[in-house]
Amino acid sequence: MIDELLAQFLVEGREQTLEAGVELAALHRGARDPARLERCFRAVHTLKGSADLLGFRPMGQVLHVAEDLLGALRNGEDGAARFPALVETIDQVDRWLDALEVGGALPADAETVAARLIVHLGGDGETQTPRALASDWDGAGLFTGRSGVAIRYTPRADSYFSGDDPLAVIAAVPELADLRVSLAEPVNDHVLYDPFRCNLVIEALSTADLSRVEAALRLVRDQVALATIAPSVPTDAEPARRTVRVDAERIDHLAELADQLVVAKGGLAELADQVERLVGGQALGLALRARRLELDRLVEALHTTVGQARMTPLAPLFGRFPRLVRETAAALGKPVSLEIAGGEVEVDKAVVDGLFEPLLHVLRNAADHGVESAEARSAAGKPAEATIRLSARTEGDQVVLEVADDGAGVDPARVRARAEARGLIAVDAVMSDADIVDLIFRPGFSTRDTVSAVSGRGVGMDAVRAGVTRLGGQVEVESRAGAGTTVRMTLPIRAVLAKLMVVACGAERFGLPLESVVEVARVESASLIPIRAGHAFVLRDQVVPLIELGQAVGGASSPDASGPRRVVVAWADGELVGFAVDAVLSRTDAVVRPMTGLLAGAQGVVGSTLDADGAVLLVLDLAELLA
Repeated sequence: MIDELLAQFLVEGREQTLEAGVELAALHRGARDPARLERCFRAVHTLKGSADLLGFRPMGQVLHVAEDLLGALRNGEDGAARFPALVETIDQVDRWLDALEVGGALPADAETVAARLIVHLGGDGETQTPRALASDWDGAGLFTGRSGVAIRYTPRADSYFSGDDPLAVIAAVPELADLRVSLAEPVNDHVLYDPFRCNLVIEALSTADLSRVEAALRLVRDQVALATIAPSVPTDAEPARRTVRVDAERIDHLAELADQLVVAKGGLAELADQVERLVGGQALGLALRARRLELDRLVEALHTTVGQARMTPLAPLFGRFPRLVRETAAALGKPVSLEIAGGEVEVDKAVVDGLFEPLLHVLRNAADHGVESAEARSAAGKPAEATIRLSARTEGDQVVLEVADDGAGVDPARVRARAEARGLIAVDAVMSDADIVDLIFRPGFSTRDTVSAVSGRGVGMDAVRAGVTRLGGQVEVESRAGAGTTVRMTLPIRAVLAKLMVVACGAERFGLPLESVVEVARVESASLIPIRAGHAFVLRDQVVPLIELGQAVGGASSPDASGPRRVVVAWADGELVGFAVDAVLSRTDAVVRPMTGLLAGAQGVVGSTLDADGAVLLVLDLAELLA
């Protein structure tokens, strides 16, 4: 149970440190927004309660003092000078979370670090402990003849100001069997009642096991006394639960099985064809096709549901970057703030897992070479503190992540000069500024004369493109002189079933995205119109260029160029284009995986899948074939 709580704490801890860091950064910049202060307070309050529950005493001590300081700020006290210490505290909590994720325990120097932070926060450096629990309380006499976990919850007098609802807290305890509410102190009729002061004692009995009760009360553990007054009575079945924690590897395995099921059911179409060719097999073939349609619906629903189960928000990933950017900026001597938006966007777990390194490279490059020094910014009329913005948004079935800085931008002339010096391009090459800026993604490219210990604009950018490509995405860069640089990554939100048309070119088979296909036409060779080195044909009074698909993918042209041609008419890069093929074989649903390894950068190939017979089928990007 402790391992499960720790795993949950690491997930929630990242989210809380992200929220606290974002709100503290805004407050430190001068925003006096009570709502921001309240969100920051709640995040620290939640972190403190969880740390206390799991026994991470140094972390809980520091957060206890930070919570007190935020409470004082919320009550109107002037504590602006303490904001750097609060930011430092959140950064240290983030480092401790890293240590817990790796080793399951705080570092050996945690007590020393905690004492130093407490002094910075305005504490006295002495050990800070929450109000002692009534550990000797045994619950005797409260629930005579009953069994379970007895609870005595005495909310703090200022619990309302902390955002706690005592009744909601106790209501969240699983399997409550009894509940009693009384006054902690008698009310004097001659004294005006204070509605803002909590004066309750809540006593309850739960038949759940102790660990589940502790987990439910983890955020107010310093205000609760628990006692097991008798062994819990075992039950034959657990009550229905709204959520179930499942190991990520099981979900991954389930997703692989769903993908294989998609491939397996694709073979039914070929089987139905074989049956219909048999004598008297027409009726059986039609029945097989009907069953296949039903199976198609169920498999697609299963695949979609498994994909949704793998979806996870970007917030925990984004939460790892504020501290890293602050540390990088401090090492460079530059004042830099990181703004984050879109953490609530959900994408496939594999995408989240693979994005850390690419985003880290880009953020470090932005802090190192994207933004100028404070002196240079002031001379350019900019605020001394630079801003880097990390954002995410969805566009259809894709997620777009952007890292934008307000620095000086990438100088195309400097990039071109360095590329020419390194032999990456010819001296007389004609290139647009956008194409020149894109050279920063070349392996080993850098505009620096010396290697930076932190990063460099272009140092590691080839790794960024490679990492994004492995995830099935694309990356591009936009830059404006004096106004900053934006690195944009576009990736699939999740693996979806692609509808493909399978065509043959000689002995090879390829998949074409069915969404791009307009129709399949039969074109007589005599009606082809020579245009330069190629041909075109007229389709309903419109001239359509003809591309030999076999030649476009590096193969030979059709062996029979004199007879009628089978042409797939499709939209490619905004125009109608005809692709000559030898045969149109079938239509299928498939899970398209991005190309990896040596084929990761293959021109005109969007990914691969398995055909019904288990053979690898390359899926083509028609627009890229024309580039």
